[in-house]
Amino acid sequence: MKVYYSTNTLLKTCLNTIEGNKKWGKTIADKVRLRITEFEAALSLEDISKLPPARCHEFSNNRAGQLSVVLNGKMRLIFMPNHDPVPKLPSGGLDWSKVTEIFILEVKDYHG
Repeated sequence: MKVYYSTNTLLKTCLNTIEGNKKWGKTIADKVRLRITEFEAALSLEDISKLPPARCHEFSNNRAGQLSVVLNGKMRLIFMPNHDPVPKLPSGGLDWSKVTEIFILEVKDYHG
């Protein structure tokens, strides 16, 4: 999949070891880079959904249209499909097999 970032700062923080370690600590920064590598290696979002540790899932309510993967504890990498229109199933749900580009929004603990 192709991976895009909401800001140049986020791009730099996600991909640069020193910047990531400063922002999130080594454990989270390493996991961010691992997840991005998994995204880039996948053909579609459907491939990511099969990775048990990633626990990729869709949000609802005020975050509808966004998804996340687990990094560590409550930390999540939050993203959305980068398609216009977003590929949908006949039932109206997201067609994960057709999501081939994503847009990374943020890395955070959205629980708190």
